Amino acid sequence: MTSPKQSPEPTPTVEELEAQERRLVLRQFTHDDAWALGSLLVDLARERQAPVAIDIHRAGQQLFHAALPGSTPDNDAWIARKRRVVERYGSASYLVGARFRAKGTTFEESSRLDPDMYAAHGGSFPITVEGVGVVGAVTVSGLPQLQDHRLVVEALELFLSRA
Repeated sequence: MTSPKQSPEPTPTVEELEAQERRLVLRQFTHDDAWALGSLLVDLARERQAPVAIDIHRAGQQLFHAALPGSTPDNDAWIARKRRVVERYGSASYLVGARFRAKGTTFEESSRLDPDMYAAHGGSFPITVEGVGVVGAVTVSGLPQLQDHRLVVEALELFLSRA
């Protein structure tokens, strides 16, 4: 929640979101990497007392899941819907939604996909391996969509800086 003196966070452009995806590419992504990235996300969320659920999938297998205090089963449903967007489009769920908005429409109006199965809301980001492509997704749910997206991006940036 912003106070009257704070301006809202600027919404990233499609170009800025695409640049994030180009920058956040991993050399590899193992089971141990999933644990390290998931644990990093848990630490960041706990520092902020963020009521989130966190999920990491690779090649159809769940490698990490955590539900922090304040999260609910609805967060797991949102995770699945956002992750399906990454799996289908190969791009961050927030970026997919932004691309539709840039065309003057919405994902829900124009994708022709079941909104009970797909949600182009922020919080799911592709796990991309250099020379391979998208191999999975890391997803957060529980905050407003831009904050979910930014939390995942921050964790991936930290994870890459430690590699």
